[in-house]
Amino acid sequence: IFVPPEDGYVRMFLRGRPVTMHIPDQQRESYSIDHKAALPDRKLKLQWVYGYRGRDCRSNLYLLPTGEIVYFNASVVVLYNTEEQQQRHYLGHNDDVKCLSVHPDMVTIATGQVAGNSKDGKLLAPHVRVWDSVSLNTLHVLGMGVCDRAVTCVAFSKSNGGTYLCAVDDANDHILSVWNWQKEKQLAEVKCSNDSVLAAVFHPMDANVIVTCGKSHINFWTMEGNTLTKRQGLFEKHEKPKYVLCVAFAENGDAITGDSSGNIYVWAKGGNRISQVVSGAHEGGIFSICVLKDGTMVSGGGKDRKVVLWDHDYRKQAEMEVGESFGPVRALAEGKPGELFVGTTKNAIIRTCNVLQGHTDELWGLDVHPSMEQFVTCSQDKQVHLWDTNSHQPLWSKTIDDPGRSAGFHPSGAVLAVGTMTGRWLVLDTDTRDLVSMHTDGNEIISNVKYSPDGNFLAVASHDNFVYIYAVTENGRKYSRVGKCTGHSSFVTHLDWSTDSQYLVTNSGDYEILFWEASSGKHVTNMDTVRNLEWATYTCTLAFSTFGIWPDGADGTDINAVCRSHDGSLLASADDFGKVHLFSFPCSQPRAPSHECSGHSSHVTNVAFLHDDSHLISTGGKDTSVLQWVVA
Repeated sequence: IFVPPEDGYVRMFLRGRPVTMHIPDQQRESYSIDHKAALPDRKLKLQWVYGYRGRDCRSNLYLLPTGEIVYFNASVVVLYNTEEQQQRHYLGHNDDVKCLSVHPDMVTIATGQVAGNSKDGKLLAPHVRVWDSVSLNTLHVLGMGVCDRAVTCVAFSKSNGGTYLCAVDDANDHILSVWNWQKEKQLAEVKCSNDSVLAAVFHPMDANVIVTCGKSHINFWTMEGNTLTKRQGLFEKHEKPKYVLCVAFAENGDAITGDSSGNIYVWAKGGNRISQVVSGAHEGGIFSICVLKDGTMVSGGGKDRKVVLWDHDYRKQAEMEVGESFGPVRALAEGKPGELFVGTTKNAIIRTCNVLQGHTDELWGLDVHPSMEQFVTCSQDKQVHLWDTNSHQPLWSKTIDDPGRSAGFHPSGAVLAVGTMTGRWLVLDTDTRDLVSMHTDGNEIISNVKYSPDGNFLAVASHDNFVYIYAVTENGRKYSRVGKCTGHSSFVTHLDWSTDSQYLVTNSGDYEILFWEASSGKHVTNMDTVRNLEWATYTCTLAFSTFGIWPDGADGTDINAVCRSHDGSLLASADDFGKVHLFSFPCSQPRAPSHECSGHSSHVTNVAFLHDDSHLISTGGKDTSVLQWVVA
């Protein structure tokens, strides 16, 4: 609800709290609340998805005949050509993708997603989408209204030309269903197991046989008509593992499983008994087994981070270890002859050299380099990555002692500040990634670290309701505290500097807008002092120039971040519904129109335009992904 602009301000209500925003003098005469804002003339196109979802998904990395590897992150399925360094994106899903299967024709792909929530709180049904990897067109949607929680396994049949598709719903009974996907018709369904099911695959030589495995079980299913009958795998005298983690098939039709005890078991074709054992193939769990085109096999270990090559008789031929920074092996895919792609639980993909890297925990910290095609991210996984937007690779990565939350470059670009979840903040040299300085203010989350435009001050905003101000000397190498902004009655969420580096504006968790004198931290209460100030950045979600981003009936936590483009014409916002919006700037009309962009699968935590406004970077919270958008 907005109050007409009398006395030079606009008032809006968030959760019943009035928020007052003062109109600059030069706009007071002409401003009308009823004026309709225009859509921006530029749009966002998703160009690059950083990272890969390996932390909690499996068998989600495949090579297509086009030379692209296909995998997913957040609600995007990525087709990545590693030679040409180009990505295409399938954007049909509206929440987290959890599983993927490639049809024997090597063109058609099926992906399954979790149940989600739409903006108006309606449940989005979990389902499977079958799509064409060349045109990116959706061909069929299966399981809408049938699946309950999340589709966690999906697989095409191999032997009958790929007519069937099986799927596992992560409901209590873990329902296994089989579909004729072209007719969108369910052929059979059965309660699979009370325990979690980690894989479900068709036998490559028999379209009526499906193997499922998971917590302390492996089951061999036979489909006759519309019934599925189960034979349990018998471990007999062999060690029964806590989890059977993966299943693959040898050339002769034997099933091969890897388990949480590090053993490989071979199950003779057509039977449910173990015919051969490789004990202690890995230390710790075996997350992936991949039978190569020449009939040899590779296995990927969790705890030992090893990739081992086995010959036709299951004798060890060679092994390599994945670097500790990439984490345990999660998925394996055969590339060109002699080439292997390895997906890891730390959300990296390695092609016998690193291809992709990503964060693995809640991600909020983002800032762009003042003059180069680079940006920095920091996450609660304690990783700081400095990214190059052209190569899409980290220029460097650094592990810090505390979970990261915020980041900011010095205007010179020589150093960057990183705020953590513990009240500690540090300064790193952007060239060498060396630690330049370290300080602690309070013991709460540092939500924001921002240098003044002239580089002489650093503002450190905390969840303890204060903003600490430091004088900065020696080009960002020396810090001394000069002020503390006291006056907010809730945690500080956003802050901006005035272009002359004299003033600060802040937002807080209870929707206050306060102004401060930088040199002293003194609270400025006279609105005539600050009403006409130019701000160097517009990242406060509550301000006269940005309030049009708020939808009707919004909760004040619905929008996590905004950012104005450097040329002053665009405003991007990051919301709690997985969307990035692009508005025209200034955005001072209620309910301004925007271009809405999908790609994230949970709350979008931050947005930033590159220094030349050519691209926008957005970060996801729970989905831990970094997306790069072309502004065109």
